[in-house]
Amino acid sequence: MRIEDLALAEMDETQRAVAEEAIAGRRGRIPAPLRAWLHSPELGRRAQKLGEFARYETSLPPALSELAILVTARHWTSHVEWYAHKRDGLAAGIAPSVIDAIAQRCDPEFTDPAAKLVHDYTRQLLASGRVPDALHALAAATLGTRGVVDLVGIIGYYGLVALTLNAFDIGLPDGETPELEP
Repeated sequence: MRIEDLALAEMDETQRAVAEEAIAGRRGRIPAPLRAWLHSPELGRRAQKLGEFARYETSLPPALSELAILVTARHWTSHVEWYAHKRDGLAAGIAPSVIDAIAQRCDPEFTDPAAKLVHDYTRQLLASGRVPDALHALAAATLGTRGVVDLVGIIGYYGLVALTLNAFDIGLPDGETPELEP
């Protein structure tokens, strides 16, 4: 890890308040990127609150949220993000074949048109920073305006997570090996 991993006892009052807020929240623990963000406590406080929303409170059902997170994790080859959200994606009902295809950078076969749409929208936005009008119109018609805004928020937030994990070399739990090829 490229940054000091602070124990609660080593944190100043502000850092400890942010860590304890995360522990008291829906996650019940300090999420991996917060280990870096605690070195900028106000960033950490705001980012972890956004993360709690992006993870648990958007208008998208869990399977679609987790799909967008997995596509984002794969885009950035974020091993920790992939590790955590592969399990969550499976629990949310994403088919193992879809997850495997994303890991291989292949186009998955979807039975749910909304899932295909979220996959395609996420990949396109990450690949080019833009989404063609037709794809955006289809997303708005399928997910609603709020759904598209929430989707873009999920993609953006988990991009921040992936880049934080990668930049500070926050690794997988002991005994786990990376599943994603570069």
